[in-house]
Amino acid sequence: MENHKKPKLFLVDDDEFFLKSLETMFLNEGDFEIETYATGELCLKNLYKKPDVVILDYHLDGIDKNAMNGLDVLDKIKISNVEIPVIFLSSQDKIEVAVSCLHHKAFDYVVKSETAFVRLKIIISVILKFQKIEKRLDWYREKR
Repeated sequence: MENHKKPKLFLVDDDEFFLKSLETMFLNEGDFEIETYATGELCLKNLYKKPDVVILDYHLDGIDKNAMNGLDVLDKIKISNVEIPVIFLSSQDKIEVAVSCLHHKAFDYVVKSETAFVRLKIIISVILKFQKIEKRLDWYREKR
């Protein structure tokens, strides 16, 4: 019944330094399989790898001015698989932006700050516990 694979995180941000920092923090602090993407388009092309959680930046046009923004990427992720939890991690601290992301079915919204990583760890922990409960319930239903 139990599957002990490492949870897979997709980190999507066009800021190369920030993306590498985030990857390093997760690798040092948790038992995760990490994949990083500088554009939403690259993330979308790799959804077949079935991430457990996607952490997504709101603005993704730092490398390519014509790149999809975070909301468009979120919408396409949800079309592909509504079950994939997406957490926005962005420098946008406007409440309207956060509310818009939640209306588009983001799991949560975190503003980039000195406490962002701690918040992300807590949110991911909740998501992974919920996913584990869901898998156990599915297993139990199959056995009945």
